[in-house]
Amino acid sequence: MNSRDLVAVPLFAALIVALGVMPPIPLGFLPVPITLQTLGVMLAGAMLGPWRGALAPVLVVLLVILGLPVLSGGRGGLGVLAGPTAGFLIGWIPGALVTGLLARPVLRRGGQDWRVLLGLLLACTLGGILVVYALGIAWLALVGGVGLGAAALGSLAFLPGDLIKAVIAAGATRAVQRVYPLV
Repeated sequence: MNSRDLVAVPLFAALIVALGVMPPIPLGFLPVPITLQTLGVMLAGAMLGPWRGALAPVLVVLLVILGLPVLSGGRGGLGVLAGPTAGFLIGWIPGALVTGLLARPVLRRGGQDWRVLLGLLLACTLGGILVVYALGIAWLALVGGVGLGAAALGSLAFLPGDLIKAVIAAGATRAVQRVYPLV
């Protein structure tokens, strides 16, 4: 890792934590709240690339393990990793990785703005939503005592907000790419 990486990874980890300042919005029918932190995961993957992008949520998870209240609602500690939200939390790591893997070729190729934005939106949607949901839903079904179908159906409540986050992450990544080459 170079000095740029040593600054960028903790900076994006701090962004993920900062996005947790917004109080979580409980859904009532699922023990998983709505937060803004997945926006930080998408931004980390899209802007930092797959490996550095994945290190940002790794750092956040390590802070959680150490007991720091870095998650939305001031949560932290090993108990979080045993709870129903742990799959979503752990899913941030491969989510950022996949987002970065898909965003890199789009940014390298460049081209018309709408094509780049569409490619980045796809990267953020597949990595930041699909991958995170896959792990989160599976864990929720396993630990939360909810059937897989019910967990998947309940998680659809997150989809509109997460799609908005993906649009924001794609637009922000494209804007940064214009003034500061990411690849």
